[in-house]
Formats: sequence, structure tokens, C-alpha cells
Amino acid sequence: MTTTSEARTRRSGRLMLNKVPEVTIWFWVIKILCTTVGESFADWINMKLGVGLVNTAWIFTAVFVVVLGVQLRLKRYVPFPYWLTVVVVSVTGTLYTDILTDQLNVPLWISSTVFSVLLAVVFGTWWMRERTLSIHSVTTLSRESFYWLTVLVTFALGTATGDWTLELTGWSPGVSVLLPLGLIAAITLLRRFGANPVLSFWLAYILTRPLGANIGDWLASPKVAQPGEPTGLALGTFTTSLIFLGLILVTVIYLTVTRSDVTETSEATHAPRTAADPRKERVALAGFGLLAVATGFLLVWAHSRPHVGPAPEEDATSTVRLAPGQAVKKFPSTKVDALRALASTSLKDARSGNASGAHAAAQSLRDLWDADQATLQPLDNTGWTFLDAQMDQVLKTFGIDHSNAPMPPARQEAELGTLLTDMR
Repeated sequence: MTTTSEARTRRSGRLMLNKVPEVTIWFWVIKILCTTVGESFADWINMKLGVGLVNTAWIFTAVFVVVLGVQLRLKRYVPFPYWLTVVVVSVTGTLYTDILTDQLNVPLWISSTVFSVLLAVVFGTWWMRERTLSIHSVTTLSRESFYWLTVLVTFALGTATGDWTLELTGWSPGVSVLLPLGLIAAITLLRRFGANPVLSFWLAYILTRPLGANIGDWLASPKVAQPGEPTGLALGTFTTSLIFLGLILVTVIYLTVTRSDVTETSEATHAPRTAADPRKERVALAGFGLLAVATGFLLVWAHSRPHVGPAPEEDATSTVRLAPGQAVKKFPSTKVDALRALASTSLKDARSGNASGAHAAAQSLRDLWDADQATLQPLDNTGWTFLDAQMDQVLKTFGIDHSNAPMPPARQEAELGTLLTDMR
């Protein structure tokens, strides 16, 4: 581990202190808060505001570039810009994985594999260049750049593996919290025994992403949902985001005032770290291996058990038939009007030959429909289910959330026309 004097390094004429906070209990608390915001805030902007997945990703990529630029210009760790960058990275990494899954139909096991390989490449390059992966030595622009690239990839990887776990097991978000929480607890025990601190840190860091995401889904998801869809406490994505952003702000203010997580302050007030024991590190490494094998067996066992997964495409039809307008009779007129407006826009663009505009409007229609589920479904589950089936038929003609290529405009127009009739 570095000392205070070692943590000061000249880089491009600048005197820099360690740019990453000391790993205290506050570090992990605020990291989990950030990952929860990454899940709920991205969903709120994408779905509730109807911005769309790709547009939301472009927006947050731009924001990420700006806040990262500010962070890189600082000469020392400052809580507010650092944790703001983590929040933005959390949202951005989540969106990148969601684009692969929802827009490009890339299977989650492939996304998890790709991001795992990418993370290994980043770590390998970082090690070959700097000869350290410790966050206690992020004292140069080069090391900080590697650090933030690693953080971005870990968020994307954590999103993919977390979603893949849900897909394999069919667990609810509330139950799914227990797996990453248990793994983090086991890693903590192995670290206390004598495991390599750098390896322990990065393993726990990756696992906080599915932990925070599952917490966010559990809080935001509706209490009543379709089979295969997550259920939770029905706080909604906006309320969940607001609560956790408030907790992050309070924690950052506390850390700014106390400076308890500044590396130099911590080193001055705590006893020096004990030297590593190679024998204990080898034993702990074997423990990590056993933990990975046990986790694999658990997932295989859970996957083999009867459970409800996402409904297949061919099941997205309704056995209930309702008269035109009957399905939306109990829904707020403002919400129905907003849905009709997007469907009408898509139909108009399809008729005029504007394929990209029709697709974008259909995608926004999907996002708004998903965002309103928690509000509409409890009002009339039969009406919501009927419209959801017709909505799925519309999306299928555009190749949205389905593996097929977009269908001819005439088919798109027909399904959109049927949907508009059902919502009149």
C-alpha cells in the first residue's frame, strides 16, 4: 500500500494526491446508492419521460464526458465531483448494456462474456503500464484514466451479469438481492482472513452493481405485474431515484465536512496496514475459486427449478377480446391521449415512408407504455393485458423487442390502426 509521501506524484507539471477516496464503510454505502440510482434514474428518463433508450444513452455519454473532464482536472480527491462522476458512470454503463440487450437483441450471456473479456484487457493493459491496480496509487493522469475506464466496464458487466442471473433463475428483485449481498459478505470475510486486497476490492466493486440494481428494481417495480415481470414495492423509478439521490447528497456533504475518506487523512489517523501474508493470500485465492464454483452450482440449480421467465414472443397474444375503447375506459384520459399521440405519429410516418421516424415513435410508445404500467395495470388488469398484447404486435412489426426484421409498412400500419381503434 502507498504512504502519504508516495501518494504525491508529479504528472505533466502538476502535483497530484490520490484521486480516489479511502475504502471505508462510507465508500461502499455511497457506491451502492449510486448503483441503485444508475438503474432507476436511467429507467425514469428512458421510459417515463419518453426520451428513448438510444437518446438517453447519447445524453448521458455527453454528460459523462463533461463531468469526467472536470474530475480529471482536479489535483486531489474532492467528494462532490468524484461521486457525481460515479453516478453518471452508473447510468451510462447501464444504458450501454440495455442497448445491447433491448435494441440489438444481444443475449445476456454474450454481453457478460464480452464485458468480462474487455475488463480483463483493461486490467492487463493497466498492469503492464503502471505495475499496480491499487486504487491507493491513483496519482497520475494515466492511472486515473485507467481507473475510470475500469469503473465504466464494471458497471456494464455488473448490469449484464445481474440481468442474466434474473433471466436464468426467475427470481424476483427482492430475492435476487441476497446473492450479491452474500457474495460480498463472503469476500469481506476472505479479505479479513488475508486475501489480496486489490482482488477483493474489484470483485466486491463489480458485485455492488447487481446488488444496487436489484434494490432499485425491488423498490420501483409494481406490486402487481404480468408473469415473468418483476414485482416490488411500487415506489416508481422517479421516487426511488429521488430518495437515493438525496441520500447520496447527504453522504457527500458529510464526507466533504469530515474529510474522513481522504487517503492522506486516513493514513494520518489510522495504524499502518500490516504486510501481506503470501500463504494466506493463496488460501484465500482457493476460497474465491470455491465461491465461484458454489455460485455456479446455485445458478444451475435455480435454473433447473420450475420458474416463470419472460414470456416468449408467441405467447404475446390476448385471449380476451374487448370492444373498441373498452380497454381504456378506466384509464386516465391524459395518459391515453399521450399514448394515442405517439401511435398516431408512428402511423403517419409509416404512411409517408419515413421508416426511421415511425420506428422512433413506436419505440417511444413502448417506453411510455412500460413506464405507465405501474399506474394503469392496477386500474384495470384485463384492459391493460388486452392492450399490452396489441402493443406487442405493433412492436413486432418494427422489430422492437423481437428478433425479427422490421415488417413491411403495410403490416405496421395495420397493427397501429388496430391499436388506435382499441384506444379510441
